[in-house]
Amino acid sequence: MKRAAKDRAPRPCPCCSGAAYEACCAPYHRGEREAPDPVELMRSRYSAFALGEAEHLWRTLHADHPDRGEPRDAALRSLRAAKDRRSYKGLSILDERRRGREAEVLFCARIAERGEDRSFVELSDFAHDGVGWRYLSGVLVPLGELGRAPEGLTIDTFLAIAGG
Repeated sequence: MKRAAKDRAPRPCPCCSGAAYEACCAPYHRGEREAPDPVELMRSRYSAFALGEAEHLWRTLHADHPDRGEPRDAALRSLRAAKDRRSYKGLSILDERRRGREAEVLFCARIAERGEDRSFVELSDFAHDGVGWRYLSGVLVPLGELGRAPEGLTIDTFLAIAGG
């Protein structure tokens, strides 16, 4: 017998916060509020990739991000299509550093594409544009090329590994 919708357990948020999606990233995806800090924005963007929430991904790109040079509709189509090719297995925030209206977040994203592991560690740059935090750019290293487990990585150790 099927349980009624109200009896179902809340869907966990794909960002791996441990909270239910409706209480975690959903309000950001719907544009009801801005992420209060760069880590929450990173979590909401990972969750948006997992769920195909392309509008949120577009809205949270910084105006200086190169993808902003693409036609909006084409970028949204591409972002939505990526969800169907990938499965999102987990997100770990490893480190963060903030300086005023700029921030860096180091994270590990566990992703598979058509059955192949595409997990990576990325150091993302964020900037506050006066309205909210926005994704500016990132340096990505595939997990298989990292040469070590991501746990315990800091921004400084990642930069030493990535050559930055």
